[in-house]
Amino acid sequence: MPQPDNLGAFISENKTLLKEYLETRMEIYRLQSLRLFAKSAGYFAWILLSLFLAFLFLLFGGMMVAFWFSDMFHSYIKGFGLVTLLILVIFVLLAIFRKALFVEPVIQSIIQRSKDEGEDDEQ
Repeated sequence: MPQPDNLGAFISENKTLLKEYLETRMEIYRLQSLRLFAKSAGYFAWILLSLFLAFLFLLFGGMMVAFWFSDMFHSYIKGFGLVTLLILVIFVLLAIFRKALFVEPVIQSIIQRSKDEGEDDEQ
């Protein structure tokens, strides 16, 4: 029966230390989640900007190629139709090879970053 008395005495003596420890741990978790949110927001903004610029590039590049083909074939319908067909073929190829081109590299990148951040936290 002396253990509960010792344990109770230990807890009552170290109550402030335990409270400070818990507050410190909560602050660490809050700061880590804030850092993760900030990095995620930065990557999200970068992805949005990149997608917008890629859209503009495809739009104007497609129009340029379509007008070039139209001039070659002397028909807007043939030129723009050929560019539409090319864009459709590229879209289908990207959809077919999406796992190898997008999914696996993203997964590997996330795993590598989590390993790197884990090593940074340990140091």
